[in-house]
Amino acid sequence: MHSATLDPNPCVLVVETDEAFAERLSLDLKEAGYCTVVAHDATSGWHQACELQPAMVVVDRALAGESGLRLCTQIRSSGSRVPIVLLMARDTVDDRVACLESGADDYFLKPYRTEPFLQMVRLYLEPKTSATEQLRFGELVLDLTTRRAMRGGRAIDLTMKEFELLKYLMMHPREVLTREQILENVWGYDFMGESNVIEVYIRYLRLKIEDEGEKRLIQTVRGVGYVLRES
Repeated sequence: MHSATLDPNPCVLVVETDEAFAERLSLDLKEAGYCTVVAHDATSGWHQACELQPAMVVVDRALAGESGLRLCTQIRSSGSRVPIVLLMARDTVDDRVACLESGADDYFLKPYRTEPFLQMVRLYLEPKTSATEQLRFGELVLDLTTRRAMRGGRAIDLTMKEFELLKYLMMHPREVLTREQILENVWGYDFMGESNVIEVYIRYLRLKIEDEGEKRLIQTVRGVGYVLRES
């Protein structure tokens, strides 16, 4: 099989057991200008991900039980930073947390709708601008072009949602941000008051930006939200 890197169009790997649905996804992606490869189970999805090094992976969470989540974890454990989007039928806090903990960047809720799905794909695959823009807070630097953070000379890889959350905090330094503000500005819609997902993302961000025993930067304001400050 030819390598996706030889194709001028970004390659999207679709891992989906429902053949008719997989065909529809593939057709929509091709019409939008992407190269697509379809795998129908987690094992072949893993082999294709290794062989093709695709620009993006779309995985149905419902692959043989939990194997969709396991595939995400497997891809992340290999060191790959490829954007991964999970297709999910339910939208509960537990589902969102499972999505995050598997290493997926985002999720798309069924029923499937072509245009919103392609908008999400474009968000991850649009070419990066050449101008380097950065946000700084003390020794923490966020590169808006590469979506990577730096602290004390150490590079930190972020998923898309981790990047968006840190970007929002760094755009409002020393300002207490409520959970509602964070949900609205990072996720773009109201989560019906279920803010557990924020705690999970904050925990992951702290692990990444404070893993060398550095000073805590993301402070919890009990009963309100969070603030980026040094003490």
